[in-house]
Amino acid sequence: MAMKRKVNQQKPGLIKESSRAAFDQLQKDLNIKFEQPALLYQAFTHSSYVNEHRRRYYLDNERLEFLGDAVLELSVSHFLYAKYPEMSEGKLTKLRAAIVCEPSLVTFANELNLGNYILLGKGEEQTGGRTRPALLADVFESLIGALYLDQGLEAVVSFMEVVLFPKVEVGAFSNVMDYKSQLQELVQQKNNGSLSYEIIDEKGPAHSRVFVTRVSLADQELGIGNGRSKKEAEQKAAQLAILKLQEATED
Repeated sequence: MAMKRKVNQQKPGLIKESSRAAFDQLQKDLNIKFEQPALLYQAFTHSSYVNEHRRRYYLDNERLEFLGDAVLELSVSHFLYAKYPEMSEGKLTKLRAAIVCEPSLVTFANELNLGNYILLGKGEEQTGGRTRPALLADVFESLIGALYLDQGLEAVVSFMEVVLFPKVEVGAFSNVMDYKSQLQELVQQKNNGSLSYEIIDEKGPAHSRVFVTRVSLADQELGIGNGRSKKEAEQKAAQLAILKLQEATED
């Protein structure tokens, strides 16, 4: 059951009609319907806007950002814990840090065009605040915090299953994930034999070569990966091998 909290909010009536229409469209784009629209408005209200509109009910998004940061970290932690049962605590921490760091949050915010909806003061607007990385990352966290207050953790997880978790699934953060080491640990735990990597093909011109690598376990093929380098191809092959072994365990 979604948790409901009584929170102080700015009054919906104080938001301009044009902004309200824009937020209605944002909810459609995100496939989310806020039960308390004022929470959504607050998530996108920058302190500079509040300073220029000194009314009692205008609230900025800083407190929602604080809450959203914690909710985001919890949700990502839970996902990684379930997704990678063989991964050590240290590696889980490193991967989570890569997912919730500012550059990643900015990417998520830009893909959702969140910068278009931020309520900014004139000065902040004129100095490029709408595209400022720190501000975009804050807005993404504020949105998570607002959604959590409005509909609970389950709604947050559903949202991230669309905008965030699939990126982990397809290896968007593979630069911090050593799949070869994970595969080696998995095989050693089960005493299944030794792993071997073999380049089975090279494609493309010399300046844009693509390597194709096969990883095998005791002569049984586990995965084939492509990459711009031999190392990348091996990592992709190992990633597919881990998925194959995990699926076999589940069966």
